[in-house]
Amino acid sequence: MLTGKQKRYLRDLASREKALFQVGKDGLSENFFLTMRNALMARELVKISVLKTCPLELNEIKIEVAANTGSEIVQTIGRNIVFYKQSREKKIVLPK
Repeated sequence: MLTGKQKRYLRDLASREKALFQVGKDGLSENFFLTMRNALMARELVKISVLKTCPLELNEIKIEVAANTGSEIVQTIGRNIVFYKQSREKKIVLPK
């Protein structure tokens, strides 16, 4: 579980990044979850963008992605969602 201070730090890092994935009219698939897990292992912090053509609600997507990847939701701004999952080789050093 992330503290408020850690979430603030991660939000600051994510604000400089572009969305790595887009969720569109096809919604979420097993291939998307696999790719997302790999990206989280490699980067720890991943931002996705949900297109207006997506048939799923934003809250559904957040819950599904977090549950299927074992990640935590850091932030939602508009149609962008930021996820964090600590990897074995810690690339991001979180404040205490």
